[in-house]
Amino acid sequence: MTAAQPYIGSPVLRSEDYRFTTGAGTYVDDIKIPGALHAAILRSPHGHARITSIDTSKALEIAGSVKVFTFQDLGPDLKPIPMRMMPLPGLERFLQYPLASDEVRYVGEPLAVVIAESRYIAEDMLDAIHVTYQPLDAVVDAKEALKDRVLVHEGPGTNLAASHRMERGDVEKAFRNAEYTRKEEFKINRHTGVPLETRGLVASYDGKSGDLTVWGTTKVPHFNRGVLSSLLDMPEEKIHLIEPDVGGGFGIRGEFHPEDYLIPFVSMRLERPVKWIEDRREHLMAANHSREMYIELEIATKRDGTILGMRGKILADIGAYTRTHGGLVPNHTAMWLPGPYRVPDYECHIYFIITNKMGVGTYRGPGAFESCFARERLLDMVASDLGLDPGEFRLKNLLQPSELPYESGFTDPMGKTLIYDSGNYPSAFKRALEAIDYDRIKALQGMQEDGKYHGIGIATFVKLSGLGPFENARLVLKGSRETQVYLGVSTLGQGHETIMAQICGDTLGISMETIKVFHGNTDQMARGVGTFGGRVTAMAGSAVYLAAQKLKARVLSLASTHLEIPEDDLDLLDGRVCRRAGGTEEPVMDLDEVVELAKAAGEFDPEESGIVETGYFETDTITCPYGTHVAHVTVDSETGVVDILRYVTVHDVGHVINPMLVQGQIVGGIVQGLGAALLEDLVYDENGQLLTTTFMDYLLPTSLDVPPIESIVLDEAPSPQNPLGVKGAGEVGIVCPGAAIGNAVSNALARFGVQVRDLPLSPDRVRAMIRTGQSLKPQKLLPRQ
Repeated sequence: MTAAQPYIGSPVLRSEDYRFTTGAGTYVDDIKIPGALHAAILRSPHGHARITSIDTSKALEIAGSVKVFTFQDLGPDLKPIPMRMMPLPGLERFLQYPLASDEVRYVGEPLAVVIAESRYIAEDMLDAIHVTYQPLDAVVDAKEALKDRVLVHEGPGTNLAASHRMERGDVEKAFRNAEYTRKEEFKINRHTGVPLETRGLVASYDGKSGDLTVWGTTKVPHFNRGVLSSLLDMPEEKIHLIEPDVGGGFGIRGEFHPEDYLIPFVSMRLERPVKWIEDRREHLMAANHSREMYIELEIATKRDGTILGMRGKILADIGAYTRTHGGLVPNHTAMWLPGPYRVPDYECHIYFIITNKMGVGTYRGPGAFESCFARERLLDMVASDLGLDPGEFRLKNLLQPSELPYESGFTDPMGKTLIYDSGNYPSAFKRALEAIDYDRIKALQGMQEDGKYHGIGIATFVKLSGLGPFENARLVLKGSRETQVYLGVSTLGQGHETIMAQICGDTLGISMETIKVFHGNTDQMARGVGTFGGRVTAMAGSAVYLAAQKLKARVLSLASTHLEIPEDDLDLLDGRVCRRAGGTEEPVMDLDEVVELAKAAGEFDPEESGIVETGYFETDTITCPYGTHVAHVTVDSETGVVDILRYVTVHDVGHVINPMLVQGQIVGGIVQGLGAALLEDLVYDENGQLLTTTFMDYLLPTSLDVPPIESIVLDEAPSPQNPLGVKGAGEVGIVCPGAAIGNAVSNALARFGVQVRDLPLSPDRVRAMIRTGQSLKPQKLLPRQ
């Protein structure tokens, strides 16, 4: 590191990749504890049924079997799994217990956990358990569930778990004064994050000390420790959650699932280590699903395309139980429906509906993907009706830089007012259109070439990131060869070890190679909020930055006192204290010497074996990255296959710490978004049976499916909300693909009367649209309640 080539802003290779590429990573299944038992989960094969009896006797006769736990074995004081975010009134009536008691409500719901000397024996035990079920009617569509003909939970007497409304301005007046209005209905497909590594847990209880150690719970370990403490009625300080290496998260991994209670509970009860590793079928059935909802959206404009107002209604299918995210995803969808546009008057009604499906949680860009699809599809329809170019129509209504910061009138998940912090939305928009040469290629809209029809689709967005309320960091300077950074967040594959080392090295003035980053361990940091919502660099990175500033000041103070040189004449560069003289930097002391000075001055921490400084960053604001995607596709009218010729994106994520990692996050997010747009769909039949439980049925994009992606990253609007000026980059790529591809396909097939209103755009769906000469339009929503 030199002053001419700082770490911040440089495309530094990921330091953690060495252990990953050499096979030295330690994932949860790599945790080997002598004498460990193995767990497997008995899951419901029914979408809805009453449990008449469970006979475990045959399972316990198998050699190597240890124990079977059912609901009755968990004790009379068992509590349900609580919500972490947005606990809207009514949702608490539908919380899930770790095991089903008298009724199962979705395929995959746990009703017993078996323990054996090996996983193979545990699987045999599952086959030997005999459960008698009384099948019940299931309801799998949110609109049908609202009729309450079939109740998923009899106690509340309704499938409407909660409702909520957002509003600003006078939307009725906007529609009365409108010269044009249009209402449309859209449906977002149910899909899920599919990390390379499935979920897993290893729990080990020490009966002598009363300590419980759990490996594998990531994302929000401090929250999970609190939940586990409450459910087990055990002091938090006795619970130790450790994050091993993680093969991807995307919103799923680390939220509190039933297994996060069951495996520690079993370990405590048996006083032996227990391991559980999820298989892929379990993952598709029983890890959080996401996205599925109906969105009714209506717009009011002038004839020249000026937007006056919007109003909407969201019917959100949240599955059989309220998951830990509470009302967050539908709430975010409503919050971001106006997007980066000037929408003076707006209202949206949100309905949270219980069905016989797996419960939903967040998935990368929660609410942003959903809202972008509905809004941007509607805007294209409006532009066509008004005879306006889709690009010019959007540009006319985008918020201008002079209007930011912009107070939306809504509140974020922490209950704070949502304010768009900074940005130049028109600049990013124009840059994207220029990059794809929109003025030239728009003439291809709907043109046929070799049986394929060309279409160009535009989508633009703004979303939140950098959520508070706090993060902290602890730095330990041990000498010239090692500085340690401790974080309260986790890392799920994003490259945070590299990013934090860049921030620390650049700010402190030391080599990255001497920095070791520790994270995801509740023993190492007493507090932490977690890793979600593009918050880690803004929050934890700022804490590291502040701690490094304080540590640098202490180093220079110690050196100044000893050398009798004014601090203003000293600097810390390349891991050495230097004296500024005649425009040069003269090394005068190394960090080993500084540490010795700290010992003599009583500023050395013997427990940490170094000079310790902490950084704490707290905020009640958010940051708002934004961008525009443009897709150029062809659609084969015979086969329904959509080919992406070019995909161009422009994003602004504030100051960029590592451009290479930002590009990786953006491109990875785009590919996931394209999967949702074209392939992925979790399908249930009318009995609540999940039909997509393997990769033969649930299709994901492969490396051969990824189109050319041109990603441009701007740095025009650094965030004023944190000292680094950064905004979250981890979720931005996934927001627009559904909308951009939907618009492109609609434009390509306009001559057939096609208007895309639901996803995914698989070949069979596209062919059906062409055959009928109209879109697969969902049925009308129920009247407002």
